[in-house]
Amino acid sequence: MKTFFCDDCGSLLFFENTQCVNCKHTLGFLPDIQDLSALEPEPPDQWRALASPAKGRIYRQCQNYRNHKSCNWCVPVEDQNAFCISCRMDKTIPDLSVPPNLERWRKIETSKRRLIYTLRQLQLPLEGREGRPPLRFSFLADVPGSAPVLSGHDDGLITLNIAEADDAEREKRRVNLHEPYRTLLGHFRHESGHYYWDQLIANTPRLARFRKLFGDETQDYTAALKTHYEQGAPPDWQTRLISAYASSHPWEDWAETWAHYLHITDTIETAAGFGISLAPKHPAAKVMTTDTKKATGPKNDFDDILKHWFPLTYALNSLNRGMGLSDLYPFVLSDPVTQKLRFIHETVTEVRKNS
Repeated sequence: MKTFFCDDCGSLLFFENTQCVNCKHTLGFLPDIQDLSALEPEPPDQWRALASPAKGRIYRQCQNYRNHKSCNWCVPVEDQNAFCISCRMDKTIPDLSVPPNLERWRKIETSKRRLIYTLRQLQLPLEGREGRPPLRFSFLADVPGSAPVLSGHDDGLITLNIAEADDAEREKRRVNLHEPYRTLLGHFRHESGHYYWDQLIANTPRLARFRKLFGDETQDYTAALKTHYEQGAPPDWQTRLISAYASSHPWEDWAETWAHYLHITDTIETAAGFGISLAPKHPAAKVMTTDTKKATGPKNDFDDILKHWFPLTYALNSLNRGMGLSDLYPFVLSDPVTQKLRFIHETVTEVRKNS
């Protein structure tokens, strides 16, 4: 994600901000220019953007901000939909009259907007292609006496159990499943991988290469997951997979690898936005030197991205350890995983060129 600044006073802003803490300007994210803008009131209940190239355009705040303070995206005044392009993708939201649900839903929507930002930056289709379904979301809470809500993807619909927005519950699940990493944003990136497999790989010429790299997806999915949960991942999974769960089925391997591609591209964009470069002076300096600004943009090949990604992860992991935290990126990219990531990058690049 790029770096944002206030159009009035120049202060640093964060993607989730609704007001500049320095000059007190109201803020809103403008999806049509992918930027956070300072806003001037324009009665009645409208706002004039200060960010170029949208300066002077009139917007409304998303209905979910007006009702629940849960969204900072804006809607162009000529758009008749009361909800922003992110919130209108929700098919179901939890009962917000139940006390924990509102705060959990707000956290979920924040992570979802980060996903939508990245997908739009990559120019990936959100409304389906060639008769395929659009991307939609359903956020549900467990109901006492009923089966628990299972997070997953089905025919364009990503379902998420809102219990995942409870930090203690999510950490409990992470430990029970022996995962090194579990976040709301990670869930969204993973499930979006299933959506884009249907959009970009299924019934296309890319399917043959997918099978060569990831395996035959026609094997029984339910049986494969059952075997995984009963027997676990094979001992050598780290030599060819990004995670233990990726060993369960080729679809899950793709989704896990897709999520990591989004981790990598978004983190590098953020680092470049802050002008982060590394130039250490020690024996390992050659492999630790990077300028992340050189790894952003649609024309970069994947080898170039990786060249800058590895030094960045070394530095970020070291910073986390200095704060007594777990590694920010606790994963190993083996050669087979790198080939899979390259295939995803080439697929995304081709879609972007043809969009």
